[in-house]
Amino acid sequence: MGSIQLLDEHLANMIAAGEVVERPASVVKELVENAIDASATTIEIHVEEGGLEMIRIVDNGKGMDREDCQLAFERHATSKISNARDLFRIRTLGFRGEALPSIAAVSRMELTSSTSSSEVGTHLLIEGGQLGTISDKAAVKGTEVCVRSLFFNTPARLKYMKSIATEVGHISDYVNRLALTHPSISFLLTHNGKTLLQTSGDGKLLHVMAAIYGVQVAKLLLPIAGETLDYKWSGFLSKTEVTRANRSYLSTLVNGRYVRSYSINNAIMRGYHTLLPIGRYPIVALQIEMDPSLVDVNVHPAKLEARFSKEDELCSAIEQSVKETLRQGLGIVRPMATQPKAKVVTQVVQPQFDLQITKPDTPQSPLLAASPRLQEWMAKQETTNKQVDTVTPIAPSIENGTVRESSANYEKLESAKVEVFPNEMVQATLLDQKDTRESLQPYETKLPSQLDIALAPSPAQHSIIEISSEDNPVAASTDPSPPLLEATTENETDSPVPVMYPVGQVHGTYIVAQNDEGMYLIDQHAAQERIFYEYFMDKLAEEVISSQIMLFPHTVEYTAAEASKLEKRLSLLQSFGLEIEAFGGRTFIVRAHPHWFPEGAELEVIEELIQFVLETGENAQANVVLMREKAAIMMSCKASIKANRFLTHAEMESLLNQLRNTSSPYTCPHGRPIVIHFSGYDLEKMFKRVM
Repeated sequence: MGSIQLLDEHLANMIAAGEVVERPASVVKELVENAIDASATTIEIHVEEGGLEMIRIVDNGKGMDREDCQLAFERHATSKISNARDLFRIRTLGFRGEALPSIAAVSRMELTSSTSSSEVGTHLLIEGGQLGTISDKAAVKGTEVCVRSLFFNTPARLKYMKSIATEVGHISDYVNRLALTHPSISFLLTHNGKTLLQTSGDGKLLHVMAAIYGVQVAKLLLPIAGETLDYKWSGFLSKTEVTRANRSYLSTLVNGRYVRSYSINNAIMRGYHTLLPIGRYPIVALQIEMDPSLVDVNVHPAKLEARFSKEDELCSAIEQSVKETLRQGLGIVRPMATQPKAKVVTQVVQPQFDLQITKPDTPQSPLLAASPRLQEWMAKQETTNKQVDTVTPIAPSIENGTVRESSANYEKLESAKVEVFPNEMVQATLLDQKDTRESLQPYETKLPSQLDIALAPSPAQHSIIEISSEDNPVAASTDPSPPLLEATTENETDSPVPVMYPVGQVHGTYIVAQNDEGMYLIDQHAAQERIFYEYFMDKLAEEVISSQIMLFPHTVEYTAAEASKLEKRLSLLQSFGLEIEAFGGRTFIVRAHPHWFPEGAELEVIEELIQFVLETGENAQANVVLMREKAAIMMSCKASIKANRFLTHAEMESLLNQLRNTSSPYTCPHGRPIVIHFSGYDLEKMFKRVM
């Protein structure tokens, strides 16, 4: 007699349960997917003690009649497919017919279902895979499945369950992904009576992400959409200021099913390249739609992985779509997600007080009574003040690069001064005015920048000094500078970063700047890293790289294995502009390098490039673009100014202008933010000027 025998049905179900029912989250997954396939619009998941004590799923789907309720617990009984051809066009979440018998084999299960609220429903009790009682029960349309005492008959599996918090985390994670996949379904998840997730089911993915990740995160999400001939995708991805420590926040949703796709996740991360710090990951929910024949979901026991046709085309398209979305949607980082409140306009009546020096009711000072001349001078002073107040200030005009102001008001002021003040006071005033004009002469030939105009005194204060090429021979004889104001205005529309005017530095590391939008903090090292990174990338991409001969050639020596590998890849180094050749034995000599290598770090850059070549695999030629990028990042870091380096005002201004001309002025090549913006409202809120 042979030793091979058929297993009985109960034992086969328990073995299958080992693959399908890995933990309580697996039970929730299978039962909720069945509810989704039944066209439910409301699904409630109630869990107790991490799912080991009780899992109850309630939906308002199609429901089942008595016959289907009994047949559903037979192995490989399903309504999803009928022939082999259906396996290649799967549109439902479940199709194998293994979930219900596998769950029932390791638990005490109770099922109530009805196809109509006006008809009597069916109630089943199953314990350890053995069918118990079947009875009629009043029930609304839909299905309710209650799983109790999970793994009660498999103590080994129960022994290795994690903590309740861990199991609840797995359940919550998968329900979150199902909610992202089906925003038109209202989900309710509770644990021990506490609500963990509740979605509205209004069909808006952004509302689901707000319910899962919070409203503040939802405000920092960017919509993404795109399509090719075979694929169509849409969803949301987070800005660079919202990051997480692992990839678990990347949700790939294919034809209404959550799948783990490492290739698509890598494509998304390539889209974020140089925009995120090392070890940080974005929050992404990407819904991909395609013909079912282009994807195979029957490659994993839990259907959590899938294989795509034309996968390279899909990944490349998604990568470009992520890059384009981030390019259009990114902005300067703001430390607080605050929005200015609507201002309430309230009319405040300011009481007016009479501040005249002398009043009819006030007795005259003995000093004034004794000095008629002093009384006369004070009366004239009062008249002059009234004349000055009636002068209408006129804004300065710009002609030929110089500032011109109308002299009509000045004549009134000067005449008022001459009439009122004694001769010695007039002479002193004119002398002070002359000194002031002489001190301003070097600046009269240049058109002031917007910052100078913003910080300049008001027109009434300007009216003390007249600046005009007609009255000032020095200004008239000097060639005017080009109209910087117009050029700046043109650049404002081209660059995603506004014009920022430097004010100072903090610890020689951060530049403080301002404009009409508020205050900015700029990391000077990160800013110049971005500038140099794009410069070196352009240089490395040139077909012909010009090199300069080294005064003293540099030799490097490696092990025999490294020398053998390097000798085969000298052409790769030469494509970087290095003139390198074997120098006998295990030694190589470098005779020339590109002239734009960071000054003072040339030898270090050369050795780093050689190390890059040694670390590449056999397909080194295919990694040229990646190697160029690594080299550009390394060189930009070494060439950039470091912390504790104090800059002059001109250097800071030049650095900010160069940053505005870069293609991605928000992050350095390592993904760290460059600029942080504090709006006027942010500052007022921090100082409690607004509540």
